[in-house]
Amino acid sequence: MSKVRIALIGAGDRGKDRYGEFAIQYPENIEFVAVAEPNEIKRKEFAQKHNIALEHQFESWEPLLEKTKFCDGVIIATQDDMHYEPTKLAIEKGYHVLLEKPMSNDLKECIELGKLASKSDKAFMICHVLRYTPFYSAIKKAIDEKMIGEVKSIQHNENIAYYHFAHSFVRGNWRNSDESSPLILAKSCHDMDILLWLAGKRCVKISSFGDLSFFKADKAFENAGERCVECDAERECPYSAKKIYYKSIGQWPTTVISEIQTKEAVEKAVKEGPYGRCVFKCDNNVVDHQVTIIEFEDGVNATFNLSAFTNKQHRTLKIMGTEGEIRGDDNRNEIEIQRFGSNERIIINPEVTTGGHGGGDHGIMEDFISLIKNNSGKALTSADISVESHVMSFAAEESRVNNRTIEIKEFYKKFD
Repeated sequence: MSKVRIALIGAGDRGKDRYGEFAIQYPENIEFVAVAEPNEIKRKEFAQKHNIALEHQFESWEPLLEKTKFCDGVIIATQDDMHYEPTKLAIEKGYHVLLEKPMSNDLKECIELGKLASKSDKAFMICHVLRYTPFYSAIKKAIDEKMIGEVKSIQHNENIAYYHFAHSFVRGNWRNSDESSPLILAKSCHDMDILLWLAGKRCVKISSFGDLSFFKADKAFENAGERCVECDAERECPYSAKKIYYKSIGQWPTTVISEIQTKEAVEKAVKEGPYGRCVFKCDNNVVDHQVTIIEFEDGVNATFNLSAFTNKQHRTLKIMGTEGEIRGDDNRNEIEIQRFGSNERIIINPEVTTGGHGGGDHGIMEDFISLIKNNSGKALTSADISVESHVMSFAAEESRVNNRTIEIKEFYKKFD
């Protein structure tokens, strides 16, 4: 097989601009032959860029998957609550599947998809792309080689960054858990997955605390308007849509707010669309900070902090073992290993690779293509593996909402 043939369901930021661009860079490995996308501008843009025949351009996933199987695999990059049905049908029709995270915003559906993955002889992967980054791969290698002995504790922080949080989780698609998913699932199932992978143990218990404390009406500037273009406080507000979007035309996050990337179109989107609203006057309800405490098997424990209130968008962590410790900052691309009883510090700067998420987007695409070509092997992020990190995310939210510690086995039984 010289190249794999793929259908894309959902031509938004992830589907069109991440996985689609991979195909442009590596046309010898992958070819998109179909697209399903309700937004006509996005659908036509993607179809034109990838030379997709008109009969394989669809407004929704249903007619695409009604057809007899006509390509090797399907990438599903729709909104969280639109994952289950097309994924289930694609698997049943014999497609290899790459599914955006989270698997679903319904835990029963996540568990069912995991069971389907365990029975399928096709690749069925979840886009937990951090496992494919050189940064986290190097940390995992150091742990597996016992450079710090046995892991006992992990501290992990997801610094979402004030502008990213305002864009995605106050104004954007993941602002309201009633419409999408709670923050720890929508954003941080990545982090639950990484903690599970690095710990190398099953999760036993989980507790979580956090709330929406800042992005709400009673925190608004006294003279704040409903929209940034009509606000007397806009100049002093770091969350101003004008400040966030006007300076990045043609780049994320501005590419999300308008299909047309001109100054006029972006200004119109800020003036009229959801991304121009005052961050204190939106219909958001997801938490803006949260801490989660996790107990794994064999007494390994972890703490995870997510926060909107950081300047940079990055992840930092510290892993403590019986013979040393590891510190890491993915923004600096630096891993520091300190062994006990030695003044020597080992500094690792992993290979810098192309692609979003520190090279993880390209890494997962390369693995997906390889598994399809070989029609064998187990993905790092196979859906039957990814179920556990989703259970952790749902359990953390259950703990936060009901103020109690969750026993994972008992929690899982309620949904299985």
